[in-house]
Amino acid sequence: MKIAITGKGGVGKTTLTSLLACHYAARGRAVLAIDADPSPCLGPALGFPADKLLELTPIAEMRELIAERTGSSLGEAAGNFFKLNPRVSDLPERFSQEHNGIRLLLLGAVQQGGAGCICPASTLLKQLVRHVMLQRHEVVLLDLYAGVEHLGRGTAEAVDVMLAVAEPTHRSMRTVAQIRALAADIGIERLLLVGNKTGSEADRRFFSENSPGIPLIGCLDASPAAVAADRSGQVLYGLDRQLATDIAAIAERIESALAGTRRTEERSQSFV
Repeated sequence: MKIAITGKGGVGKTTLTSLLACHYAARGRAVLAIDADPSPCLGPALGFPADKLLELTPIAEMRELIAERTGSSLGEAAGNFFKLNPRVSDLPERFSQEHNGIRLLLLGAVQQGGAGCICPASTLLKQLVRHVMLQRHEVVLLDLYAGVEHLGRGTAEAVDVMLAVAEPTHRSMRTVAQIRALAADIGIERLLLVGNKTGSEADRRFFSENSPGIPLIGCLDASPAAVAADRSGQVLYGLDRQLATDIAAIAERIESALAGTRRTEERSQSFV
């Protein structure tokens, strides 16, 4: 199962990703968590020890690797030709770390060229994400960086489901509406909404009443334990029993949504 998590900056994408990763790992599933933020923070949220975090470098910052795999000069196109399908199959194992049943890979982000840039670094990252989504068999969680620019690159086109995370504000929901439009442009059909930082029934109703046609599959309440976990370096999943219960319900609804989609596809094929 391949899940991408997106939304406006600060809405809790990393919190949701870490909770889902811990949920699946606790159930014996192999998990690959990918941090695509230019300022990675998924590792601490997952409780990775400092020595393992020091061993991790975002792929986007590995200029020599990018140059080697794409045939470019230190990862820069400089007007020259470079490979559009570089070899990436060995990268997840070589440049990741494992802790408590979760493998963590830092993707990073290309800091140049804009949404449509075609450069060696962006080409390698896109190929790596496609490989992970299409060829690997564990639960893959892709924690995307803030906003919707990554969708313009099409790096998440092979996901099984995309989760749009929002807080109960209109600005956050406007970003969700943008995500919906751009996801449709690249063919992502399974887009689900998760509300975060709720504190009342009114907050939870806000998501249902303002969703741009995206099914709401659950809400996570604002939790004092989240602040405590961030300060102490502990894993949030083990600190808040209610959050663990809520994330289990969200995971179940993801599975149900995917199962429903598969049944619909099977019925459609039976008429062909």
